[in-house]
Amino acid sequence: MDFIAGEVLAIYKPYKWTSFQIVNKVRYHLSHKLGIKRFKVGHAGTLDPLATGVLLVCTGKATKRIEELQSHTKEYVADIMLGATTPSYDMEHPVNATYPTEHITEELIKEKLQTFVGNIAQRPPLFSACKVDGKRAYDLARKGSDMELAPKQVQIDEIELLHCSLPQIKIRVVCGKGTYIRSLARDIGEALESGAYLTGLTRTRVGEFGVENCINPEEFPEWLEKHIVL
Repeated sequence: MDFIAGEVLAIYKPYKWTSFQIVNKVRYHLSHKLGIKRFKVGHAGTLDPLATGVLLVCTGKATKRIEELQSHTKEYVADIMLGATTPSYDMEHPVNATYPTEHITEELIKEKLQTFVGNIAQRPPLFSACKVDGKRAYDLARKGSDMELAPKQVQIDEIELLHCSLPQIKIRVVCGKGTYIRSLARDIGEALESGAYLTGLTRTRVGEFGVENCINPEEFPEWLEKHIVL
């Protein structure tokens, strides 16, 4: 493989790793092997630290493709807890409110999930990298701000209930660029006249790159030895 001319690598991001840590690891080993101090490496679409799955990493001249790759359709499998909410819509923060779930049935969940298919308005989480007046939203949130971000139009192509063991559910989502699955979890809770937050998330596909084809970051040095062309 020619990493200078440019390669797109599907790396499996482990739980609690940041996307930046993956990029740093790939850059470190490529820089060492190629003898280039500031070798260009970037990722096409951040995954939250608590999420796992497909992270596309671009090397060399392929970094020019990042914007194009970010626009590719993505697939996720998400675990959602009904009946409660957290400030970040996931497990990064503790539960801040609880709601009834006795009225929720599997049939009701399936019915409400379908209302999210199509082009919808979605409010990003305040604990996110979205910019507000030039500042990252998560910086404002950590300073105590409780402002709500403006809704954005996102595309959801498919949504499917994979498993239901109330109050926990598992769903599969196929969506476009900019969709926050954490926000979707929150909105599903509201649609069910309850609350909800994300307890697990795996990005299983980005465009043609599936989770089954990913490189384990811990095994990247050994993988590189077999694929680098000097």
